[in-house]
Amino acid sequence: MALQSWLCDGNPKDGKDYPNCTGAHEPYENFGSDCAVCGLPKEAMEKGKPTSSTSAADNSQLVKIGVIAAAILVLGGLIFTGVRMLSKPGEEPTASNSPNTTNTTNPPVNSNSGNVGVFLSNQASNAQLISQGEKILLDANSTKQTAASAFSQENWDGAIASYQQAVANDPNDPESKIYLNNAKARKAGNPLTIAVVAPISNNPDSAKEILRGVASQQEEFNKVPSASGQLLEVVIANNSDVLKAASIAQDLINSPAILGVVGYGIDPGSQQALRTYKGTDLVALSPLTTSITSDGKLQTIPIDQKQNELLGNYLQGVSKTLLGYAQKQNASPAVVVFYNSDSPYSMQLKQELVAAIPTVNGKLIKEIDVSNSDPITELNSATGANTIMLALSKNKVSEAIKIAQANSNKATIIGGDELYNPDLLVQGGNSIKGITLAVPWSFKPNDPFAKDAVTSWKGRVSWRTATAFDATKALTDAVSQNPTRNGVSTLLNQGMMISGNTTSFNIFNEVPLVQAVEGKNGPPGSNFQFDSLQ
Repeated sequence: MALQSWLCDGNPKDGKDYPNCTGAHEPYENFGSDCAVCGLPKEAMEKGKPTSSTSAADNSQLVKIGVIAAAILVLGGLIFTGVRMLSKPGEEPTASNSPNTTNTTNPPVNSNSGNVGVFLSNQASNAQLISQGEKILLDANSTKQTAASAFSQENWDGAIASYQQAVANDPNDPESKIYLNNAKARKAGNPLTIAVVAPISNNPDSAKEILRGVASQQEEFNKVPSASGQLLEVVIANNSDVLKAASIAQDLINSPAILGVVGYGIDPGSQQALRTYKGTDLVALSPLTTSITSDGKLQTIPIDQKQNELLGNYLQGVSKTLLGYAQKQNASPAVVVFYNSDSPYSMQLKQELVAAIPTVNGKLIKEIDVSNSDPITELNSATGANTIMLALSKNKVSEAIKIAQANSNKATIIGGDELYNPDLLVQGGNSIKGITLAVPWSFKPNDPFAKDAVTSWKGRVSWRTATAFDATKALTDAVSQNPTRNGVSTLLNQGMMISGNTTSFNIFNEVPLVQAVEGKNGPPGSNFQFDSLQ
């Protein structure tokens, strides 16, 4: 059954005070219990009706789940989001420059071609948030600006030379690599075009991980062009503002060259955008619009059908895996759970963990909300605890570190993948040694994708890049078979076999674990790295 929507403008209609509400805003369509923009509960928009407090169960219906928010993509188990690279950068030879030439303007793009002469942002209402290479959205510098200027003038050789230099200067920069391949695709003519949305403004580190996965698949695709000889072009959209998510989606729908979109998660902005795609033939792959069939096919499904299926499954898998590990360390885990009540993700994970503790012969010592109490004082009073569970969101890394530093009893510390963050390794020092996190993919030296990542990005990448790569591959496989919107949509609606994925489709059954260990492959400034636990 479809979820009932409701509008919120940030102004309570029931005469109640909401001190934690962020205030008035443009009307926003919600599908959860609280407004995704200001935090008001649904009842506040119902004039004259009393408002009940928001419970953990209500929060579980909010779809801004941080572990897979800020852009997660799960293709039935492929989770799509990002943080900055958990590796040390290296060097790459400087590419040689090519002579500059300028192409003439061609006619506008059509439904299955991306001809030169018209940039998609030219007709977009959110022009400054969309680029094929003609503007810089992430980490602007003089080399990239020179490249973008050449690209905007359709000087493909000049753009190629400058973007090659930008890639050589910073091998970890995925935007430069995408635009470099876009310039090559434009020079070749009539590229196949897809789009990726990423939270560039409000979470640039996340955006980079998303874009690295997309860039890797684009480069792999272009090594062996389609039967028609067309290369792949990737449009990047800065999808940071929840109030603009639907408008950006409409811009992409209005750009007929785009054959498919990746990058949406299960956050409220993504939901708003995904409903904009309904009724069109432009496919947007996301955890709320895809599923894996029993015979291994990727299939798109209606958003309302998938939403309730996904909300709890992932975090249930995280809880099962983490507590299973905790039981191996202590036959009867005595658990202290740290969470932050200002995060629906944290509340949901905490709820799933508490529910699962009895299944491992464990007991709950205490639940501690770091938003409303001193976690160190609370930890010191948690007598008998041998397991610390960090059900914290990504903006609570500093609190996680403080808790680890205060862990004088050397209790086992476990956590969700929101803490899979370079800041934990850099700032945590020796206190975070041994901390174990559940993530959907982990770096394994013998993994072909991991090996290629070291070569391509001069260091390790996270599971987020691996899953972003898989998402893009699924879309490009469909585009290769039938490079029209209707063709891609038909293939994915029917279900198509997928192969060559780097992540497990059984992720909900048992989420892999990584552990912080001493090593030289961590981020700059850290003596620790995350290694897979077999």
